[in-house]
Amino acid sequence: MNPASNLILIGPMGAGKTCIGRHLAERFGLHLADADREIEQRSGASVATIFECEGEAGFRDRERAALAEVLAGDGVLLATGGGAVLDADNRRLLRERGFVVHLQVSVEQQLERLARDRTRPLLARGDREQVLRELAILRAPLYAEVADLSFDTDQISAADAALRLAHLLESHWQRSGVTA
Repeated sequence: MNPASNLILIGPMGAGKTCIGRHLAERFGLHLADADREIEQRSGASVATIFECEGEAGFRDRERAALAEVLAGDGVLLATGGGAVLDADNRRLLRERGFVVHLQVSVEQQLERLARDRTRPLLARGDREQVLRELAILRAPLYAEVADLSFDTDQISAADAALRLAHLLESHWQRSGVTA
């Protein structure tokens, strides 16, 4: 058991990190921080614009700084971007500063959930299914490396997933700084 005051959701795009995070933050009395929204607020530009102007490397620099700032505090539920685990320093920070839940989702479910989403720069570069499969191959071992708990979100709504995950967290996550 990893006693931590922060709860961190990792996983691929379309896994439900933000939607499920919203429900869990309310249930556990945590402040919800969405990494991509934090980056947009700090920069005054959308993720797509940052990718266009600075490339993925520029975005990842901004992501690293935002994660460090958000996780400097306690009582946060952080919904990371799907690629946050690519950076070794980010992986270390996630492990040190929170209880990490890997939200798993199949490529087929991602395609369904992201069918109308045109805001994700990595999906704008060709065959969406192929891109998602390549990202899964690269990132799955990194998610597994940092996760304290894995949870499959396939074929269930965000509300149902949050309810089921909350029950799991009650037996797997000992929130530090909180007395029972």
